[in-house]
Amino acid sequence: QVLLVESGGDLVQPGGSLRLSCAASGLTNSGYAVAWFRQVPGKEREFVAAIRWSGGSTYYADSVKGRFSISRDKANGAVYLQMNSLKPEDTAVYFCGAGRPIVSAIPSASMYYYWGQGTQVTVSS
Repeated sequence: QVLLVESGGDLVQPGGSLRLSCAASGLTNSGYAVAWFRQVPGKEREFVAAIRWSGGSTYYADSVKGRFSISRDKANGAVYLQMNSLKPEDTAVYFCGAGRPIVSAIPSASMYYYWGQGTQVTVSS
């Protein structure tokens, strides 16, 4: 059983930074990836970034490349999303998910079968 709990969401001004945390328990080294997705009302969940739990390979959506950084702390069972140069269009509920997707399917929300409850990020002046 995998349990994910997100934290760190907040209200931040445009251009600001925020770090989200995903506390992950129950992960093994058997091909798991942990990803961040975001969702706004009326839209589908959108891929943001992912990291392989074992090898540490990272993947990013084009919209966040160069601004966001995903990392993991295996010893403490945590995945982080450092978000810099935030824009109003980054406003969303951010979820972390865990699954075993092949590389080509990493951006697909349907490949993740464990999800946290989400944390709200609002970018506004």
